[in-house]
Amino acid sequence: MLSVASFGDWLGLLATSVFAASQVQGDTAKGAAFGSVIAIRLLPALVLGPVAGVFADRFDRRWTMVICDLLRFVLFASIPLYALTGASGGLVVTWAAIATFLIETVTLMWIPAKEAAVPNLIPRTRLETANQLTLITTYGITPIAAALVAAVLDRSVRGLAGGDLPNWAQPAQLALWVNAFSRLATAIVVTFGIKEISQSRGGEREQSEQSMVKQFTEGWRFIGQTPLVRGLVLGIFGAFAGGGIVVGTAKFFAASLGAGDAAFFLLFGAIFIGLALGIGLGPTIVRDMSRRRWFGMSIVLASASVLVLAFAIHLSMAILGAILVGTGAGMAFLAGITLLGGEVADEVRGRVFAVVQIGTRLVLILAIALSSLLVGVGGSRQLAIADLGISVSSTRLLLLLAGAAGIFAGISAFGQMDDKKGVPVLADLWGSIRGRPLMPAEPFVSTGLFVVFEGGEGAGKSTQLAALAERLRGQGRDVVVTREPGATGVGERIRSLVLDTAPDDAPSPRAEALLYAADRAHHVATVVRPALIRGAVVISDRYVDSSLAYQGAGRTLPVDEVSWLSSWATGGLKPDLVVLLDVEPHTGLGRVAARSAGTDRLEAESLAFHERVRYAFLDLAAGDPKRYLVLDASRPVEEITDAVARRVDEFLVDLAGVVHPRPAQGPDTSVQPELSDAELVTMERPRR
Repeated sequence: MLSVASFGDWLGLLATSVFAASQVQGDTAKGAAFGSVIAIRLLPALVLGPVAGVFADRFDRRWTMVICDLLRFVLFASIPLYALTGASGGLVVTWAAIATFLIETVTLMWIPAKEAAVPNLIPRTRLETANQLTLITTYGITPIAAALVAAVLDRSVRGLAGGDLPNWAQPAQLALWVNAFSRLATAIVVTFGIKEISQSRGGEREQSEQSMVKQFTEGWRFIGQTPLVRGLVLGIFGAFAGGGIVVGTAKFFAASLGAGDAAFFLLFGAIFIGLALGIGLGPTIVRDMSRRRWFGMSIVLASASVLVLAFAIHLSMAILGAILVGTGAGMAFLAGITLLGGEVADEVRGRVFAVVQIGTRLVLILAIALSSLLVGVGGSRQLAIADLGISVSSTRLLLLLAGAAGIFAGISAFGQMDDKKGVPVLADLWGSIRGRPLMPAEPFVSTGLFVVFEGGEGAGKSTQLAALAERLRGQGRDVVVTREPGATGVGERIRSLVLDTAPDDAPSPRAEALLYAADRAHHVATVVRPALIRGAVVISDRYVDSSLAYQGAGRTLPVDEVSWLSSWATGGLKPDLVVLLDVEPHTGLGRVAARSAGTDRLEAESLAFHERVRYAFLDLAAGDPKRYLVLDASRPVEEITDAVARRVDEFLVDLAGVVHPRPAQGPDTSVQPELSDAELVTMERPRR
């Protein structure tokens, strides 16, 4: 149904404009008639635009759409009928303009009703896919189909007539008839086939009790007071303003490249190609990325691409820029429409869609008009740089202005709508493309301190952990000593699974990583986080870094995947201090053999395995030296104990009497140089 409606819109635009031009003589008159009809289609937004959304929210949407389609059927059909009466060309053009104005006025009420009704017909999880289909149909396939139908009509009718055509058989008039009956078809489909469009009875009663003025005021107040909607409107308006400047300057820009009309059409074709790519492929590329973030980033992409156009010195660069402009605009439009449909309450959805749909038209008109007027100011100058002749003109300056304004609008919208505060944007994008979007850390308020001891086998972690715990307890502090795996009942059972030396029971490397993550999730939720909330000092024997070193480097699993898994399990919790006791594998394994008769499964691994583990720990420490204290484990025990105590005291001095909120802030992406930043999602506490 929406495809038929879109087809009718584009065919009607072409048909009415061509029909008007065909009724007068002379190139100037034809051009004026053609352009006037297109301009008139945009004017009703100034007249009825502010209240169109109120109609969509106040009255039954299904019958609003049916009545509007029937009115458009009558108005479109009246244009060729009036031409058949023998009226002069001037009168026919005048009526075509009046009918076009009325058609667009009716359309302004139809669009918000349609947009507000769609989310009620489709499950929320499928709303984006439905919007993809609608937008590709509207802005990709349908314009081309409408042009092809017009061309086919022209050739077919002329072939049948064998030469000159009678007035009633002109292709433009036939196209108007096709468009008129497409409106009748959609009215019939909505009347008898899509009864679910009507809004709820409760909504109707609530709307009927309010005046239209109050509804109008409340709609605008909702937009102004809702960060999501405000950011969407700001971003969409900024993107369309930039697009309008591109449209208004396109003809002159093509000339500045030393090209003619062919280049002008190529640039516009490239924009439509990019639009289709953005709408069709965007969701597949970003996958599970937050649509709020995607919206702002898409606007920035489109606006930055306008800057590419401004600096283009060759047609190929300009075409690439135009494709990117269209891609960004397509993704932004899809994300924006999906967010509006899925997150705006039904009772105000019509008014919000009306503001967006009508506001974009007005912004587009103003941008095109102003840029067209200003484009000739200052003329053009040629700069000789090397052997390149670069044109510096008002056209390029306007494109620069449009790009900069669009980037500002995109960043502003992003700031108002961002639902993952503190998570690095580019890292989140890269992670989403790979199917692992970053997550904000779980917020909680802590007055405690989280210290972790890491290192290879036989490094002396248990000795140093016990010494630190005894010292802190002697100061009267609440100290929680824990370990991974095995700090809880669940952890003990997992520990027996991962460290048992029975070969038949040994888990595979990926299963082992999952078991450690399961232990860590339970450990953090039941031991570490509650202790930090009450202000205790938590000292843990191993944490996330052990998984990165043992399962990542040791088992040669993808380290970024292990990091993402562990970070998801911990909710992004990161220790304040990691004490890394570095020891040569030969030395450490010798200590293990000397103190016990047997070894667990990890201790029994090859020397090469333990070498990989050691260097992985060192790489992790090198990536974040402020958080790590790296000590030579071969030095005397007392010396190591003193060094650990001094560093911990630095934290405790700042900790005294201070409440440290652990906000849902960004993930730490500084794990090791060769790792992907996208997956390393461990939260970093504020520096003390």
